[in-house]
Amino acid sequence: MADEQTSGAAPADKGKAPEETPETTTAAQAESDNEEEQEDTTAPSTATGAASKKKKSKRKRVKAALGGGSSEGSGSASRDDLNKAVGGLGAADIQAILKMNPALAQQMGVGEGSELSDKKIQEAMKKLNLEEIMTGLASSGKNVKDMASYKFWQTQPVPKFGESSGPVEEGPFKIVDIEKVPKEPGPLLPGFEWVTMDLTKEEEIQELFSLLYGHYVEDDEAMFRFNYSESFLRWALMCPGWTKEWHVGIRASASRKLVAFISAIPVALRVRKKVLSASEVNFMVVHKKLRSKRMAPVLIKEITRRCYLLKTWQAIYTGGVVLPKPVSTCRYFHRSLDWQKLYEVGFSPLPANSKPQYQIRKYALPDHTGTKHLRPMEEKDIDGVLDLLRRYLDKFDMAPMFTREEVEHWLLYKKTSPEEQVVWSYVVEDPSTKKLTDFFSFYILESSVINNANHKNVRAAYLFYYATEHALSPQYSRADLKKRLNELMNDALILAKKYKFDVFNALTLLDNTLFLEDQKFGAGDGQLHYYLYNYNTNAIAGGVDARNNVDEKNGSGMGVVML
Repeated sequence: MADEQTSGAAPADKGKAPEETPETTTAAQAESDNEEEQEDTTAPSTATGAASKKKKSKRKRVKAALGGGSSEGSGSASRDDLNKAVGGLGAADIQAILKMNPALAQQMGVGEGSELSDKKIQEAMKKLNLEEIMTGLASSGKNVKDMASYKFWQTQPVPKFGESSGPVEEGPFKIVDIEKVPKEPGPLLPGFEWVTMDLTKEEEIQELFSLLYGHYVEDDEAMFRFNYSESFLRWALMCPGWTKEWHVGIRASASRKLVAFISAIPVALRVRKKVLSASEVNFMVVHKKLRSKRMAPVLIKEITRRCYLLKTWQAIYTGGVVLPKPVSTCRYFHRSLDWQKLYEVGFSPLPANSKPQYQIRKYALPDHTGTKHLRPMEEKDIDGVLDLLRRYLDKFDMAPMFTREEVEHWLLYKKTSPEEQVVWSYVVEDPSTKKLTDFFSFYILESSVINNANHKNVRAAYLFYYATEHALSPQYSRADLKKRLNELMNDALILAKKYKFDVFNALTLLDNTLFLEDQKFGAGDGQLHYYLYNYNTNAIAGGVDARNNVDEKNGSGMGVVML
């Protein structure tokens, strides 16, 4: 139900695939590799080898690791890898991939609507490396060597490239006979075993933290690593209705080290008029030294089996790579809050003919918010936020159907220690009617900065859910909605700055296309693809046009924000 790029966080570069490990690798050797990798990747190193990389490519990969997207592949794949990856893909398949990746089509010199001959495909392929082809310039393509051949996905209940150019009848690809679902997990390589993680235990959530920190998301030069805090993991993986059975791990039998993980949480997902009792699959990670062992398909099959056993037949997942076949494709944008810091860590470039003080001035924000009656969300606001959010999400082709318990979990900060705060939510209350007219929220995802004497982390805020009566009441026009969203999002930026965030990220979903450019968000080069498992549906607009630019006129039909 997911690929090894699975994440709602960003179309981030999740680490270059390691060199192929010989198929004769033993479990003992893998355990040894695991111990070495833990030493190398779970703590900031003082090594300076990364500094020898070219600065231009470094900056783009750094952006990818922090959520901005990247247009640079690592260039490490061989021509044999390329042939394997695109083998079996005909002109129709490639055409479908290019349609969803306008930046890639432009790179290949293919105009909109042009037909591709086999000869032209071969000529165009020679210009690109494997990562660029299979990710559509979205990232450096983690585990592309295993997954990009599509062999695994050809066996799964997902749409195939080139199958249909017209509207499809929406519904499940197959009806699952629960009696035929295996009651036990499939076999693993000798020396490894399945485990069900218990994230209520401090030591097990710490194990997951360490695995994600060392092996989930990292730029190519190991300068940045996503730092999912324990409080974030509890928030993301222990929502209302969660089950321990959907927190799946693989351990090395002898050392007991956790070497792979995949998770799912329940979600009532509306796809146009149909509501699915689905799972949201996320946080799939495989130890770097084991990625050539094709553990990703095994993890996907296992989470699928466990979902089926609980009569959950569909799933939603996201990825930076192009797989068969995205329901929607959005683009990431990022807005500098502390430009000087982002420049010093290598995230933000200094534009030609500019000076640092000009950039600092460009991204400066007021000290105080401007929206009247704006305040932090409180427990008394849960019902008002739920009503507002439900009505707002009804506008979109795909969106979750929130319950009161879910609004409380996902949006209300339970005042513990400030360092454990994960989500910030604000409401606007009409003082005369006491009704909520607006709300917005954002969450934190921090990255550790490796080998920087001045900065240890980068705090990134991610726009989460919001809603406003200006999108719902007939007395308001689209121009009114745009004005109101710009006011609210400017205040969100001010608040994020107040809480020491360095960058603010957002996708082209919801009504974000109405404010991204006005609020000085910069376009990421990458894309985030949304997928459905065992459900066929017609494409949903992702807020970008055929050239991968913001499509303010048509907007987005996507109302799902995944972590």
